Amino acid sequence: MRWRTLRSRGVRCRTGPLTCPPMAPQKYVQELLAGLDPAVGGVDPALPLYATTFVVVDLETTGGTPDGGGITEIGAVKVRGGEQLGVLATLVNPGTPVPPFVTVLTGITQSMLLPAPPITEVLPSFLEFLPPDAVLVAHNAPYDVGFLKAACAAHGYRWPSPRVLDTAALARRVLTRDEVPNRRLGTLAAYFRTATRPTHRALDDALATVDVLHGLISRLGGHRVHTIGEAIEFARAVTPTQRRKRHLAEGLPHSPGVYLFRGADNRPLYVGTSIDIATRVRSYFTAAEKRARISEMLAAAERVEAVECAHSLEAEVRELRLIGTHAPPYNRRSKFPERVVWLKLTDEAYPRLSVVRNLAPGDEAYLGPFTSRRAAELAAAGFHDAMPLRQCTHRLSVRKVTPACAVAELGRCPAPCEHRITPTEYADRATTPFRRACGDDPQGVVDALLGRIETLSAGQRYEEAAVVRSRLTAVLRAITRMQRLAALTGIAEVVAARPASDGGWELALVRHGRLAGAGVSPPGVHPRPTIATIRATAETVSPGHGPTPATSAEETERILSWLERPETRLVEMSSAWASPIAGAGRFQTLLAKAANAASRQFSTESP
Repeated sequence: MRWRTLRSRGVRCRTGPLTCPPMAPQKYVQELLAGLDPAVGGVDPALPLYATTFVVVDLETTGGTPDGGGITEIGAVKVRGGEQLGVLATLVNPGTPVPPFVTVLTGITQSMLLPAPPITEVLPSFLEFLPPDAVLVAHNAPYDVGFLKAACAAHGYRWPSPRVLDTAALARRVLTRDEVPNRRLGTLAAYFRTATRPTHRALDDALATVDVLHGLISRLGGHRVHTIGEAIEFARAVTPTQRRKRHLAEGLPHSPGVYLFRGADNRPLYVGTSIDIATRVRSYFTAAEKRARISEMLAAAERVEAVECAHSLEAEVRELRLIGTHAPPYNRRSKFPERVVWLKLTDEAYPRLSVVRNLAPGDEAYLGPFTSRRAAELAAAGFHDAMPLRQCTHRLSVRKVTPACAVAELGRCPAPCEHRITPTEYADRATTPFRRACGDDPQGVVDALLGRIETLSAGQRYEEAAVVRSRLTAVLRAITRMQRLAALTGIAEVVAARPASDGGWELALVRHGRLAGAGVSPPGVHPRPTIATIRATAETVSPGHGPTPATSAEETERILSWLERPETRLVEMSSAWASPIAGAGRFQTLLAKAANAASRQFSTESP
């Protein structure tokens, strides 16, 4: 390490080799300060405050807004554990006249700045002085950081995006109005009796800010703030409830799993999942959490329970099951995953489509599951457009004639009620096409609906054509989903592996579409012994009727998404995994076009 003098003006800074090559000039955009985003800065949020390197900076400027210039003086002090590690201080020639009020305030005159180096020569040394593992500290940090970022953008230097701690914001959280009337640097310096008094000169103010920072840190222990990540979040605007309840996040594991916020009566209030339980739960007590319902939930929460899982798939599945079992009041998504409906053919001489809650063991012609009755009725309307299925709800007899309804009078129904068609003919024209479309090949339904759309469009009946298009989309989505689910749930057992981040393998054992066992094989160890252990302790799953015989459709779809990832390996299967060769999957392009057309129509019609 050596000392470098800037333009031989007697101002020294302790630096190493320059490591900030100029880049192409960029347009400066004012942004929020770096918080706890792990992609920002090289400081671990869990680093204790006493082990954190702070670079405390203060700027003097010509005033105005950040535009890449205007800086007249930079003062920076590097400290760690109460020990001063280095100092950087220099005047800066802003290239513009200094306003008189700035001279009166700071004592910096135009003649003092004329021989000073420009910001282009000062920036490399300052950026070198700010190491990647340091936290940038300033009083009213948005102002100072804004000028530094604008200068980097204007002169082609990459801003390192360090984590930033604002002593003014921290003082608002730590000190009460009874202790200090305001949070100005001079007021805080007097309160903490700093060794250096602020004088509106950069180095003096930076040194005073160092003592203020140390004074504030000494008060943080009483608020259970011990790490730099906690200090940064504590300085941000969190609610009193979040601050009061933040102890609920203590002692949780840094592992994948499920977390449950429980109330005073031990009832689950909210269930969530994360690959890092501790980090995710802590985020509920930060300024980033602004959802009103979560604030209400935190006020009622008394403890947080963690359920560690082998990997993310097991965590997602456990979350779904817990939500389905307990119906937590503050979970909106997937609140009732078990509430589905089905569209099936009734068992009578002239079958019709009926929306039901459950499938009976004898049901053979059905479609679903649908998440709502409206979705099922939309698909039913598509089948009614494509084939002559009766729409009345009467139970028809092959002996007794029933008066025809208006649908038959309009020619939209073959009138089995009046025996204009025999049960055999009705089956050939209506029920058999439905069975074929749902179980094997929906080509007939697709052709009929496309033909109807073309006819309506040719007659310039575009709104009616759009309605038929939405019905076609509902039919294809439902058939695709059911065939995809049935392909997996029909297999008695599937063992799959996915590479883990540490070099091992994430393992999943699936039986009839239900996650029956999960585990992780350690790095450098063959996964076979772990698979044998998982199989021996896995849940027994019995086969059943329908495309979701053993669990909810959402759970099976989560498993399917995990299995279909490119990196997932199929290790063992008890039988072949296959879908119908003429199934709905071959209409994915058509389905995407129909969905995009509907989206464009919605965006055009929206105000």
